[in-house]
Amino acid sequence: MQLAEMTWPMVDALPRTTPVVIPIAALEQHGHHMPVFTDSLLLGEVVKRVSETMGDRVLWLPLTWLGNSHHHIDFPGTVSASPRLYMDMLIDLMENMIHHGFQRIILLNGHGGNIVPAQQATFELRQKLRDRNDLLLLSTTYWTLGGEPNKKDTSIKQTRMGHACEWETSGMLRIRPELVRNLESVKPVEFGVGFEPAHRAWTTKDRSAPGHIGDPQEASAEKGEVILSTFAADVVGLLDRVIAWDGKSWDG
Repeated sequence: MQLAEMTWPMVDALPRTTPVVIPIAALEQHGHHMPVFTDSLLLGEVVKRVSETMGDRVLWLPLTWLGNSHHHIDFPGTVSASPRLYMDMLIDLMENMIHHGFQRIILLNGHGGNIVPAQQATFELRQKLRDRNDLLLLSTTYWTLGGEPNKKDTSIKQTRMGHACEWETSGMLRIRPELVRNLESVKPVEFGVGFEPAHRAWTTKDRSAPGHIGDPQEASAEKGEVILSTFAADVVGLLDRVIAWDGKSWDG
């Protein structure tokens, strides 16, 4: 169910245990070959596929394109909210739906820079509403739910998400190939290890002059279908668990 297409009485008639999904993405640079709306387009495709599978069992808010992208702000076209502002916005969105009585809220993320703010937003809201024992507040990123597209198609060389990389470029070649430009001139940029397992603070220019991380030339539309179908199935699995939750247990 798409909230944007419903009247308020239709929303009011829903069971308040209906999972509410808030898709969150970004508007930011994706190298020389991909559009700034890449994260939002790819997440939108995942949402489309999952919503078709879930039917009227899940309520979807419109995708929020503004994300926390300050690490990309040196590249023209990037539009970003600062982390604190972004967390407050996410908290407000969740609180709106909780005010309407809904109890199971999921932030479904499609941008790496949103991961920490989304986790912190759900954590802070849970502390604020600590006396509510009926709430389930989740944040997740669609490529971190366990699916490994490189094991379903061994021609996929990448094993984790990069940026405007084999995975993302393949997804765009599958859904919007006309927006992928000059791919033949793009050179690979290594992921590197930084100071792993410690987490190093970084801006994109620390790691990549052109703005991408990975090897986009390995991409294909066929790989994109495997990647998108794998991650959409992962989200369906999570939402099935949310629906099946008994409303009180820690595990779901």
